[in-house]
Amino acid sequence: MNLSGFDLNLLKVLDALLQEKTTVRAGERLGLSQPAVSAALRRLRLSLGDELFFRHGQKLEPTVFAKSLEDPLRNHLEQLSVLLRGPDPFDPAKSTARFRISGSDFFAELLMPDLAARLSERAPGMKIHLVDLVPDNHVDTLVDYRVDLALVPALPLPDWVQSRPMFRSSFAVIARKDHPRLQRAGLEPGDKIPIDLFCDLGHVLFSPEGNSRAMADDALATVGRERRVVMTLPVFSGVYRAVAGSDLIALLPTQLAHHVAPATGLNVYQPPMQVEPAEIIMIWNRRSTADPAHAWLREEIAGLVEPLDVTGGD
Repeated sequence: MNLSGFDLNLLKVLDALLQEKTTVRAGERLGLSQPAVSAALRRLRLSLGDELFFRHGQKLEPTVFAKSLEDPLRNHLEQLSVLLRGPDPFDPAKSTARFRISGSDFFAELLMPDLAARLSERAPGMKIHLVDLVPDNHVDTLVDYRVDLALVPALPLPDWVQSRPMFRSSFAVIARKDHPRLQRAGLEPGDKIPIDLFCDLGHVLFSPEGNSRAMADDALATVGRERRVVMTLPVFSGVYRAVAGSDLIALLPTQLAHHVAPATGLNVYQPPMQVEPAEIIMIWNRRSTADPAHAWLREEIAGLVEPLDVTGGD
């Protein structure tokens, strides 16, 4: 039999007839009139090549073929009903879902410890794996299930990707506490570094793609200045460790700078120019939008990272 020309709605009629044994009660079960059920039975007989039912007193008696369909058809219709009903209400305490999140090590420092504590309390069976950002390929990783969601700088997105703004971050300058030139300049933590000194000192640049230019360089260019980048590193942890062990300086997201400074022997200063805040968004494949576990995780992450916004939302 070729299903391409078969009306699958007729299977519900066949099931009702097998259960009720009359066209009247089958119609009541389905919300159809008795003539509509009789018409559907004629179409079933033609499609299946069998009489299916014959009258026996006040009821319809199924043929051997029709009787053989009764239990399998009922089971398949029940399974289909469960399938189309959608998932059961999500209970994070019972979830064993596994998720891969793509993001820089900024999130390893400022998100993952709090997220681990939250999961231990609310979803102990859930497993989260933070993977490195793939340079210039953030969106493609969502296609083939390499990651389930990503935390990335704002970027143009195709229609099949959904996004949610997370936070914006200003930038701060980090330098080791006993930096000789900053001490000679009489600068205290929190002070603005003079632009001449800022440009003259060697810089470490966070650059997963290996580029030697960033938004700070564009800001300097507007006032006709440039800085001296002597090292690029693909992870923030490498940047602040290089600064802690040298006379180099670096720009870090303000939240991260203040977070790591006490433990790494760093001071935090203001840059001499206004740097456009970085906007971070969460992105995921649209196929996962309605998934209860995925939606729950997105809300948990949003609740943890939204307080990281240090720009005041302006």
